[in-house]
Amino acid sequence: MSAEAQFAAYVSKNIEGIGKDTAFLGLSSIWVREAIRHNYAQNFTWLGRPVIQVPQDVYAIQELIWTCRPDLIIETGIAHGGSLVLSASMLAMLDYCDAVAAGTVLDPKASRRKVVGVDIDIRAHNRAGIEAHPLAHKIKTVEGSSIAPEVFEKVRAHAEGYERIMVFLDSNHTHEHVLAELELYAPLTSKGSYCVVWDTGVEDLPDEMCANRPWGKGDNPKTAVWEYLKRLSGEGRTAADGAKLQFATDKTIEHKIVITASADGFLRRI
Repeated sequence: MSAEAQFAAYVSKNIEGIGKDTAFLGLSSIWVREAIRHNYAQNFTWLGRPVIQVPQDVYAIQELIWTCRPDLIIETGIAHGGSLVLSASMLAMLDYCDAVAAGTVLDPKASRRKVVGVDIDIRAHNRAGIEAHPLAHKIKTVEGSSIAPEVFEKVRAHAEGYERIMVFLDSNHTHEHVLAELELYAPLTSKGSYCVVWDTGVEDLPDEMCANRPWGKGDNPKTAVWEYLKRLSGEGRTAADGAKLQFATDKTIEHKIVITASADGFLRRI
C-alpha cells in the first residue's frame, strides 16, 4: 500500500471513530448552537466578500468541488455573494490546474465553468460588490423566487449542455420552500455530484432561537430533506439526464468536519 493510501485509510478510520463518538458529536452540536448566538458564521469573508458560512462547511465545499470537478454550480440564496465567489474561485482553480496539466496558456474569461446564483432580492450594494469582483466573469445572477416557474426556467436554460452540475440550496428555510427547491433543483444534480442543503441545523435549535423566523423545529431544511428522500424512496423518478434519480445522505462529510450548519444536508446523487 502506498503512503498516500495508508494516510487515506488512517483518515477514514478517524472519521469512522468520530461518527461513533456520540458524546463528541453532542458536544459539537452544543458548540454550534452557542456559536449561533454570537452570529459566528457572519464573521468571515472569502476573497473580500462576506461568505456567511461556518469555516468547516467552507472546507467541505472546497473538497466537494475539487473531488467532483463540476462545470456548473447552482446556488439559491446570494446574500452578500461570498458563497458565489467561493464557488467561482474553486472553479477558477480547476481551470488553472487543468491548464498547468495540459501545458496550455490560460485565458481566465474563456472558461465555460460558471456559477449561477438565484435570490428573490439582490440588494443593490451586494450586486455592485459581486459585479466589481475579479471573478464576476464566472458568475451569473438571477433575481426572483427560486421556486417561481419563470425563474427556474432561466436557471434550467443556463444549465443546458453542462455535464457535471452541483447544487447548493440556501434561501428561504421553511420546509415548504426547501422541499419545492429540492423538487426543482435536485434533479439537475449530475450523478456522483452533490445537492447540499444548508442550515438543516435549524431542526436542532431551541424554539426561542427561531422565534422571529417563519421556520423552526418541524418546519425547516432538515425536515424538507427527510421528506424529499422519503418521496424518492417510494417513487420512480428520473433526473434531468434521464437516469434514475437517487440520493444518499453523505454522513462521512458531516463526521469529517463535525462542526456544520448542515447535518443530514450533504446529499450525494448515486
